[in-house]
Amino acid sequence: MTETSSNRSRYDQFLDLICYISTVITGTALVILTVIFGWLVFGRYVLNATPTWVEQVSLLLVSLIGFLGASIGVHHKTHLRVSFFGDISPRPVRRAFEFATHVALGIFGAVMMFNSYKLAVFKWGNDIPLIHIPEGWRAVPIMLCGAFTLLYSIGHLIHFFQDPGEPAGTPEP
Repeated sequence: MTETSSNRSRYDQFLDLICYISTVITGTALVILTVIFGWLVFGRYVLNATPTWVEQVSLLLVSLIGFLGASIGVHHKTHLRVSFFGDISPRPVRRAFEFATHVALGIFGAVMMFNSYKLAVFKWGNDIPLIHIPEGWRAVPIMLCGAFTLLYSIGHLIHFFQDPGEPAGTPEP
């Protein structure tokens, strides 16, 4: 069954928008990462002047790409999971596994968001060497990933209770 935009809830549309924006940001960060590493190689071997800021910026970008990408995976249900036991279990057990997965991911997202927020606030007074921005920026992608994971898990739980049929991750024939 294919859902059209007319019968999708506003919350689903909101989650899709967050996911789309996260995908654009992640893709843009990947392009920027590629460009600055190109500049690093050019500066080191052609200009004989290595740009020292590239390492710190690349660490921020890799963190952004990794954590936003992980939250996108939660939205699309492509995150790492072991489905063997769920696949061979009877339908009620599969439903219980699906429910437990969404609850666990929601709790994990909430804990990650809360603790990375505390970390960002704690580290905000220190600067990252060479690029002179607050050290707290390193925790912002983690906080966003936690928040988005929590939101996506709530969306999956809403669908879980709306559709008593097969688990939402089960492919259609």
